Amino acid sequence: MERKVFLRNGLGFLGMAVAVPTLLTAAGAADAPEAAQTDGSCPVSPSETAGPFPTITPSSWERTDIVDGRTGIPFNINIHIMNKNANCTAFQNAIVDIWHCDKDGNYSEYGGSGMQQTNYTSVHFLRGRQVTNNNGLVSFTSIFPGWYNGRATHIHVHVYSETGASLLITQISFPEGSGSAVQLVNASTENGYTKGMNGYTFKEDDNVFSDDTTNAELATVSGTVPDGFNLEHIIYVNGPVLGVGEAAKLQYTLEQNYPNPFSEVTLIPINLEYDSDVTISIYDLTGRKIMVPQNGKMSAGKNDFALNRGDLAAGYYIYKVSIKNQNGTFEESKKMIVK
Repeated sequence: MERKVFLRNGLGFLGMAVAVPTLLTAAGAADAPEAAQTDGSCPVSPSETAGPFPTITPSSWERTDIVDGRTGIPFNINIHIMNKNANCTAFQNAIVDIWHCDKDGNYSEYGGSGMQQTNYTSVHFLRGRQVTNNNGLVSFTSIFPGWYNGRATHIHVHVYSETGASLLITQISFPEGSGSAVQLVNASTENGYTKGMNGYTFKEDDNVFSDDTTNAELATVSGTVPDGFNLEHIIYVNGPVLGVGEAAKLQYTLEQNYPNPFSEVTLIPINLEYDSDVTISIYDLTGRKIMVPQNGKMSAGKNDFALNRGDLAAGYYIYKVSIKNQNGTFEESKKMIVK
């Protein structure tokens, strides 16, 4: 931060406490895939139809395990929700609904009609709702989806704000081709996947995915038939605009030093959400930097940094704490008194 900006925002009037959190830059979210955008320029994920089989009462199915007795190859689904309006960082407390077909291409809650002959109107398998954690993550235990005529293998996702406002309906596609999970699973007749790939609709011929030239809807899928598969996918939404103070609260808490005033040693309490690079700088009230007693790693959790008076003369000072982690760089300043 330039000195003139610090003087304007950080010092205030003599005798008044200073606490000015500042978000300098933003980066990706913890535990998100490396492909996540981190510069605030991420495109919102494509909007798609909910299809003919959306969950009828999604609020009733808040759960992690959505198998509900359906057989098939184990499948772990990890979806990361990022907020474009908060520099593409993790979107905490978003509501996420997912649903997909079983190994035979059928959906729960529907059936007995021309759209789906098998009647599953009284069951609710392979549907679930979760709220994202502080890394923007929801995880579901499921089975690998099958397919049906006209559609490539896919998962439906509906993202809501914390208050329940609809933000995005989208779909997730799967890698295809030789050796892909889609091919391996559909060749696994011993696990009940009896359709094979004959008549399968590939992504380029799927009306939903055929225009996804940037692969924004394409997930990363890993694993094996014997051990099961894992899916990782990032979805970007237009979430609420995050203020500086709100963004900072998700990363750290900087408390007032104690004792204050002090004569020999004072403690600066810093509570970190993540392991971070932390710099503590001491300024006098003209904005002149006096010392940098801390410049290095601090672990997540509660840290009480011991600041020795050293050569500080009696008077008023500002301590500025800069915290850098995977979500960006944050700064906050407070006043202390040496007696």
